[in-house]
Amino acid sequence: MPTKRATKKETEGTPRIPASAASLADELRSRSDQEIARLFALRSDLTSPVPNDFSSLSARASSTPSLIRALDSLNLFQLQIAEAISALDESLTREKLVAATDSLALEELKHLWDRALVYFDREVIRMPRALRELIGAKPAGLGPVSLLPIDGKRIDSLLNSAPKMSAEFMTRMTWGPAKGAIGDRRKTGAAIDWLLENELMVKIDNEHVAIPREIGIHLRGGKIHKELVVTPPQLAGELVSKEEGDQAAIASVSNLLRWVSELMDFWSEETPTLLRTGGLGLRDLRKAAEHLGVDEYCAAFVAELCYLQGLLAVEGDGRVLPTTGFDLFQSATGEDQWHDLVSIWLQSSRVIGLIRIEESKGIAPLGNELDRVWAPRVRKTILELISGESGIAISLATLQQRLDWTLPARKDAPLAKEFPKWVMAEAEWLGITGRGAISSFGRALLNGDSKLGITAALPAAIDHILIQGDNTAIAPGPLLIEIARRLSTFADIESRGNATVYRFTEGSIRRGLDHGHTGDEIKAFLRSTSKTPVPQPLEYLITDVARRHGQLRVGYANTYISCEDEGSITAILKDKRLENLRLRQIAPTVLVSESESGDSLEVLRNVGYLPSMESQSGDVISLPKQLRAQSKARLPRAISETSEPSATVIAAAVKVLRTGDRAHSLTASRAEIPRTSANETLAILRRSIESESTITIGYADTNGGVTQRIVDPVSIAMGNLIARDHGSDEVISFKIARITGVAFIAE
Repeated sequence: MPTKRATKKETEGTPRIPASAASLADELRSRSDQEIARLFALRSDLTSPVPNDFSSLSARASSTPSLIRALDSLNLFQLQIAEAISALDESLTREKLVAATDSLALEELKHLWDRALVYFDREVIRMPRALRELIGAKPAGLGPVSLLPIDGKRIDSLLNSAPKMSAEFMTRMTWGPAKGAIGDRRKTGAAIDWLLENELMVKIDNEHVAIPREIGIHLRGGKIHKELVVTPPQLAGELVSKEEGDQAAIASVSNLLRWVSELMDFWSEETPTLLRTGGLGLRDLRKAAEHLGVDEYCAAFVAELCYLQGLLAVEGDGRVLPTTGFDLFQSATGEDQWHDLVSIWLQSSRVIGLIRIEESKGIAPLGNELDRVWAPRVRKTILELISGESGIAISLATLQQRLDWTLPARKDAPLAKEFPKWVMAEAEWLGITGRGAISSFGRALLNGDSKLGITAALPAAIDHILIQGDNTAIAPGPLLIEIARRLSTFADIESRGNATVYRFTEGSIRRGLDHGHTGDEIKAFLRSTSKTPVPQPLEYLITDVARRHGQLRVGYANTYISCEDEGSITAILKDKRLENLRLRQIAPTVLVSESESGDSLEVLRNVGYLPSMESQSGDVISLPKQLRAQSKARLPRAISETSEPSATVIAAAVKVLRTGDRAHSLTASRAEIPRTSANETLAILRRSIESESTITIGYADTNGGVTQRIVDPVSIAMGNLIARDHGSDEVISFKIARITGVAFIAE
C-alpha cells in the first residue's frame, strides 16, 4: 500500500527514548530531528562531512578523535559524571548513578545524552566502549574490575579484624591511586600478604598491587568521587564602574587604531625584512616598539593584527610593506576598523604570546610557528566568562580556577596557565575590556550587535597642532590622517595620551629631507598647520640641517664618500669613531671604504654626520614618501579544531541523514527495485502524483550505473518526471526513459 507523505506538523514531535536500543545507531535513529540537530550543534565535527546514515553517524560519534573533542567540551562536573558511568557496571540505572554521585547527576546525564556520549537500553545507561577505553582503566583513581562477587559485610568484617599496617594501606589507597608499588618483588611483606590472601587486594604484576574496583567503591561508601565539584568557582575581582571601564576601553581603542596607522606608516619608510627562517627579527621589532612607544610584545601584537587583517604583505625579497588595503582601511570609520580587527583576532589561531617564552627560541612575529589549533575555542571561552560578569575586573587567579572547571581537559595542557594572561592583556589593548572589566563596546561586539557605539565615543580628529618654544609641538587630539602621516616624517613622537607631543630634532628633520621634503616645504607645512607661530630657533634648525643635508654623499665604490668641503673630509678621515669603515682618501674631496654603502650611511649618521645617498648618476636619492607592497597580501590561515555549522547547514545535514538512512533501509530490504515496463512506470507515476505518495525509483546515470532515489512526484511533462528529491530537497527533472523501475514505499 502506498505511503502518504507526512506533513511538516506531523513530523515535528519529539520521540521518547526507545524502550530498547540494541546499539548506539538504533538509539540515534529513534531521536527526533530537533535532537539530532542539537547533537550536530554540540559536536560540529560530526557534520564534516555529513554521514550517509545512522550507522555511519554512530561509527563517527564513537571514533577516538571525535570522542576526544567531545570530552574536551565537558565541564568538570560533567566529566566526573562520565567517569562515574565508566566506573560502574553495565547494568547501571539512573537510581544507581544518583546513589554513586548526586541527584544533580541526572541533569548532566541529559547533557551527555545530547552529545551521544551515553544512550539508553530500556532503563539501563550504556556508554560506547571506545569512550570507556578513552576515560581509562582507572576512572576516578579506582582499580581494575574484579571478576568475583563482592560481599560488603565480609569486607567490613575483614577490615575490622585486619592487622594495623594492612588497614592503614587500605585507608591510604581508598581514594586513589588504587595501585601501589611493592618494594621487593620477592617479599611483599606481611601486611600486603594478608590483604592478598583475603582478596582485598590483587597483584597486577611482580611490582604492583591494587584494590579491586568494586571493593574500592564499597570503601568509598558507594561513591565514586571524594568530592563532586557541582558548581563552578566564583569569579571575583575589583569593582569597576561602567563609566570608568568604558573610558579606559575607548582610550585603548584610540591607541590601537593609532598604533596600527603609525606602524604601517613607519614600515613604509623604515622597511623591515623578514628573517630567512621566517618571522620578524628582534632588531626590527625593537625599532617598531620604540617608534610606537610600547613594549616589544605589544608591538608584535599590533604587527600580527595588521598581518591578519591583510594590511601588510611580504614581498619576494622578504621586505614587509603596507598594502593598498591599508589605505582602504584608513578610509573606513573608527568603528568599522575596530570591528574588523577584533573579529579577526577572535577567529585567529595565532598565539603571539609564544614569543614571550624563553624556551620558544625561533618563534617570531609574522612567522609560521604561532598557530595553535585550540586557541580560538579557549579564547572564546575566556571572553564568555569575562562577559558574564559586569563591573568586575576579574582577577587572573579566579579566572584560572573557573577556566580549569569549564575546560578540565586542558588543565594540564601546554600554555594552560599562560594563555589566559595573554588573552586578558590583549583584550585590554583591544578595548574589549577597560581596566580589566568587560566594556560596553566589547559586550556589544560579542553579542553580535550591529551598533557598537565606538564612533560616538572616539574623539573627533583635528587639523592643527600647537608649536612651542622648546622645539616641540602638541596635537591636542587625534590628527587627521594626512597631517599625522606627514608630521611623523620629520618629527619624533615624544609622548602619547589624550594629547600627543612631537619633538623636532636634527635627526627627525634629516629624515624628512631624506624622504624628499625640502626645508622650505617643512617650514610652510608647520606655518599652515600650527595655531601658534613657528619659533625662530626651530626655523634656524630646519634651515641649518637643510643647508648641510646632502653635502656629504655616500655612493658605490664599494663605497665612496664625497664632500665639497675639504675640511669635512679631513675631519671624517681623522675621526676615530669611524675606524671600522677603513676609510682612505683618493682625492681632496673623496674617500672610499670597504664597507657597504648602507652600513657606511648608518655609521656616519650614528656619530652625528648628515650624509645622504647618491645614485650612480650623482643625484641625491630621496626615499619615496609612502611605499606600498606590490605583492598581494597572503593572510595567515586560521586553524581551528572544527568550524561551527550554521543552523541552515545543520538542518540540511539532518535531512540528508534521514534520507540516506531511509534509502539504506530500502536497499537492505530489497537488493534492487523491480524493473517496470514503460507503461507500468507511467501508471505508477500517475498514481503517486494523484495520491501524493512518496516512491522510490531506479535511475540510470550517463555511465550506465543505477542508483535508488526517494522522490515525491509533482508532474509529468515532455517525457520528464518533475519530482522533489529527498536527498537534496530540491525539485529535479528526471528523464522517464532512464527510470529503470518504480515502487511505492510500503508502510
